[in-house]
Amino acid sequence: MSPSLTKKPPAYCIGAHLSIAGGVHNAIRQALRLELDTVQIFVKNQRRWRATPFKPNELKAWHELLKESGLGPLVAHATYLINLASNNIQLYERSLRAFAEELRRCQMLAIPYLVLHPGAAGQQPAEVALGRVAAALNRVMRGQPNLHTMPLLETTAGQGATLGHSFEQLGAIIRLLDEPERVGVCIDTCHVFAAGYDIRKPDKYEAMIAAVKRTVGLKRVRCWHLNDSKGACGSRVDRHEHIGRGRIGSAGFRNLLSDRRFRGVPMIIETPKGANQLGGEWDRVNIQRLRAIAARVDVAASRAAAERRS
Repeated sequence: MSPSLTKKPPAYCIGAHLSIAGGVHNAIRQALRLELDTVQIFVKNQRRWRATPFKPNELKAWHELLKESGLGPLVAHATYLINLASNNIQLYERSLRAFAEELRRCQMLAIPYLVLHPGAAGQQPAEVALGRVAAALNRVMRGQPNLHTMPLLETTAGQGATLGHSFEQLGAIIRLLDEPERVGVCIDTCHVFAAGYDIRKPDKYEAMIAAVKRTVGLKRVRCWHLNDSKGACGSRVDRHEHIGRGRIGSAGFRNLLSDRRFRGVPMIIETPKGANQLGGEWDRVNIQRLRAIAARVDVAASRAAAERRS
């Protein structure tokens, strides 16, 4: 791959979800090593309810590295244990407390966005479960009036009884919020594709964006998760694949990266980890693929602009 195609074009903000093993500051070190623009992390062990308090030296190292790095805007992802749609009162209350705590931890780390899966309805009607999510967000936000971290409701693939597989569902939650301006949206390319939004063709991509505009508003989209999909469009299968190796393919990512409305918005890969067949890191490979697509998009746009001027 030529250097001209892998060089990061201006205004893109591309990053990866990275581990906080050994301390949250290590995620920034990894991001710098991978030459990322931003990073997404868990702010605690995602498999446990309890959050171990940050150590003072850990926070100090984080803020020093963050200041030096120029990374951002940063993103955190809430633990998968949280279900703000549950009608089990114990799980609901535990989820509320855990989510409020993760927002406080984001505030301590100066992370502006915390991505949250809307949850699963179980045996409840979807509209009832969506109302429970909105009520939970209202309680959490009322309890933290000076909070600077914005929760982002993430689109889902629609497996089982999970909520958030349509922008109409996310819009329904937002309409029930007391302070809707304090909540945003994260769009996951694998999830929307699996949920039935075919983003591979420009007209279908624009149809999805029209749905976003109509239901939640473009300004509310504060983060993208860039993942290819192992499952077919509409399969409701949430299986992430490496960029360009799944059912979406490069065309879908080209449509997004061509969309100047989302320049500067964090775009995070959550693709499979590990080493590829050549011994390289998959994170680095996937980032290079996205930057190559972005570079081609910018070259094509520049040529088109030059032709219009001539």
